[in-house]
Amino acid sequence: QVTLRAGAELDARQVNQYSLILRAACPGEDEVEERLFVRVTAGQVLRCDTPFASAEGDVVQVLADVAPRTPLYAVLPQPLGGLTGFPSPSFLQFSLRNHNTPLTLTRRGLVLAPNKGFDPSKDTQTFRLEIEVMDRHGHNCSGAVRVEVLPSRRPRVTFLEPHRAVMVTEGIGPWEVVTQVHARGDNVRYAILAPVAPSLFAIDEVTGEIRSTRQLQVIRAHLLIRAYNLLHPDDHATATVNVTVQGTDRQAPRCVPAIFVSQVPETVSPGSTLVTLRCTDSSSSDGCLHYALEGPPSSHSHFCMEGPQLKVNTTLDYDSEATAALGFQFTATIVVTVGGQPLQSTRVPVLVTVTPVNEFRPACPSGATFTVTETAAFGSVVGRVAGTDRDYPLDSLEYSLEGGSGPAQPFSIDRRTGEIRVLGPLDSEQQRSYRLVVRLTDTHNDLDLRKRQSRLCEVSVRLQAVPDQLPVCIPEVQELRITAGSPGSRQPVTRLVCHGGPDSAGLTYTIVGGNEDGRFRLEGNTLVYLPSDRAEPGPFVLLVEVWGGSGGRRHSSLVALVVHVTPRSTPVPASTATQHTVSRTHWPGGAPGNLPRPLTPLPPQTLQKEPLVVTQTEAVWHPPAWFVAVLTVSGALLLATLGCMARNLL
Repeated sequence: QVTLRAGAELDARQVNQYSLILRAACPGEDEVEERLFVRVTAGQVLRCDTPFASAEGDVVQVLADVAPRTPLYAVLPQPLGGLTGFPSPSFLQFSLRNHNTPLTLTRRGLVLAPNKGFDPSKDTQTFRLEIEVMDRHGHNCSGAVRVEVLPSRRPRVTFLEPHRAVMVTEGIGPWEVVTQVHARGDNVRYAILAPVAPSLFAIDEVTGEIRSTRQLQVIRAHLLIRAYNLLHPDDHATATVNVTVQGTDRQAPRCVPAIFVSQVPETVSPGSTLVTLRCTDSSSSDGCLHYALEGPPSSHSHFCMEGPQLKVNTTLDYDSEATAALGFQFTATIVVTVGGQPLQSTRVPVLVTVTPVNEFRPACPSGATFTVTETAAFGSVVGRVAGTDRDYPLDSLEYSLEGGSGPAQPFSIDRRTGEIRVLGPLDSEQQRSYRLVVRLTDTHNDLDLRKRQSRLCEVSVRLQAVPDQLPVCIPEVQELRITAGSPGSRQPVTRLVCHGGPDSAGLTYTIVGGNEDGRFRLEGNTLVYLPSDRAEPGPFVLLVEVWGGSGGRRHSSLVALVVHVTPRSTPVPASTATQHTVSRTHWPGGAPGNLPRPLTPLPPQTLQKEPLVVTQTEAVWHPPAWFVAVLTVSGALLLATLGCMARNLL
């Protein structure tokens, strides 16, 4: 008999035929030698999945609350790569090598959870299954599966109120609701464990409502209620309900105080007792009284009842928008009942007003740095200090400057808004920045106005330098001719056209020379001549100083006006005024700032014979011819280079 060696694997694509030499001999006879040819043909090879067939085996994790007989894993054998005709699971046999496990392996290779499920009370559990797979041709493979059972994440079934006492009046009819129990958990169902007889009460297994099964008489019953998970019955909890059926001759209880109004600070701690009710009923037995709290959820959630005591349940935050929406007042109603019967109840209204407490200090803004030009006008806004305060009303602050306003600190701050404004002249050459200390003080955050908190904040104001710009007038020298009008009249002579940068509207004009007898005056930038009865002295040479800028950085320029005034009796051309303009002038004695004494008007004959000469000197650079040639050639080479680069790129 020739058999395949254990562990050998045949592959027809590598070796498709083996030649075996067999020798046989009997005692006393010659040895016989024959050949046996074994041909290997391509066929199906059963192979298990890699994780399953590995030494460690495949791993699957499940929760402990998984339902009984839930499929956890499927063994999927794989055929040899590229081959067809793989047998379906119905032609495979799956068997367990180890039987010390509560898990179940089906005929189709499914690993199922235990019939009673896993024990949810235990910690992480691990089960290992060694499985062998065989087809009908005898091909087999084997592997292992490790099932890790993790603790359940679902909530346990618990009663919100494990003990409850209920009082009802006699005469209550069948199937009337006596009370209702509530349990927390998943798929919760309810059942009455005791008493079994007499069955005076029944419970709805879904809602937990306990109803009477007949008309009740005066009696005391103790019910044992079980709540359990429908899918996991081992997860359960129990509660006791004491039902007292009493007569109907009772009256509503009387309580002191009958109404409760209080004012508490917002810092009152949870658990503090606000009031303790003193209630009595007709039987003078306080043990049968039940206290409950009713009201809107926005107010009801802040308080709770512990017996006859009304206590604070959560923080009464005055600084929240929700509290402000309620007007800082919480309302509720304490319902006091005898045996839990609505007909025998007393209601005590509750009104609690929350008062503010100054808890927090103001906070400084981050990065309080502002920039202002040195030419900023008086009252210009530099910036706004936006302080914050978490006390309600939010950000109710007052602002003040430490040290006040003055030459060393030419700023002011608005007390309400925190806006910083310019209060004096600024000069970046004298001081480039200012360090201001602003005090933030909270307001209206406490009933006691003396309990105010403040904080000092540093604010930096940087001055932005503005280049000096002298007023410029076009032209700077004008020669004008006018005919004197009637005495007492007003004759406009000319209008000066000057500009001084962005603040041209703030230019001022002043006659500083040549107007000793007051024949001229300036109305804004308009020169006006005032005729008189005296004979005209001849031409007038006026000097007008134009001032621009603001604060301590004011600059001026001079404009020269030569005005020829012709008396009324002298024949003149039809035009009443003739203007000659010259672009520049040279003043004897240097620049206009070093003017000599005012010029004396000259006789008309002299001015007519000798014209006014103005000399202008300009510096002009005339480059040599070789420099122009080199510059032209360099420009041409640069343009050619740029053209070649653009052509290569495009």
